Order: sequence, then C-alpha cells, then structure tokens
Amino acid sequence: MAAHLNDEQADLALDMDVWQRRADAVAAACGVAAEWSVTFVDEAAIQALNLEYRGMDKPTDVLSFAQEEGDPFLPPGAPRMLGDVIISVPTALRQAAERGHAPEAELGLLLIHGFLHLLGEDHDTAARKKKMWARQQALLDGLGLAVKDFGDAL
Repeated sequence: MAAHLNDEQADLALDMDVWQRRADAVAAACGVAAEWSVTFVDEAAIQALNLEYRGMDKPTDVLSFAQEEGDPFLPPGAPRMLGDVIISVPTALRQAAERGHAPEAELGLLLIHGFLHLLGEDHDTAARKKKMWARQQALLDGLGLAVKDFGDAL
C-alpha cells in the first residue's frame, strides 16, 4: 500500500521521488497500510475545490477528502482507501515565507496535516488541536523537517 502522488502545478519544481518517500514514511510512522493520494495544485484549483466542497470562494492551504468514516467493512484482500489530500503549492510558499521556515517544511506540514485529517484527527477544540499539533511535530521530526509555526487554525 502506498500514497499516489500527482503534481498538477507549475509554481515549484518538486522531486516526486522525495515526496513519495515522505508520504510513505508518514503513513508507516502512523501504522497505516492504505491507499491514499496527494495532489499538489495551484491556487485556482484549490480555490475551486474549496468553493465546491466548503462553500468558501478563496484559496486554502490543504484540503482532505476522507473516504472512510467509522469502521469500514473491507472484504478480505481489499485495499484500504483513506482518501485524498490536496495541497496548494503557492499558498504553502506564501505561508513558509510568512512563518519563517523553508517551503519544503511547509509542504511537509501540509502533507502531514492532511493525512491526519484522513485518519479522523481534527483541531476543532483546544484539546484536539493540542493532540494533533503534537503528532504533527513528531512526524515532522521523523522527516527531519523544521517548522517554526503551525499557524493558528482552530
């Protein structure tokens, strides 16, 4: 089982082999054997998705579309399908500059953040945010990426 990566943007040259290894490392560190996708997009693409699925006509940094809810029934041998993570590269570049860390670290944070949402984690309360932020930090440390500021989403 592995992540399936797609690069549908032209704002930053991405080494997809490196990002494949990172995505697989995040899933392994979380003890998850499943299929999931990560797509790197431009601002127009993520804004369109944000409008369609969240009713917000503005870009965002990352969207997660989980395919599992609750305890999914899987026939024997069927692959587990987690869902899709969509990352806006231009938004990541802007946030990295604003927060004072490398673009690569911001993209890693968004990959991890989106993946954790696929697993059902959220930051909708202070307690859940604290737990999710701690897990993000541990996973970033495992990838050797340094993020100075996660942002203030709650």
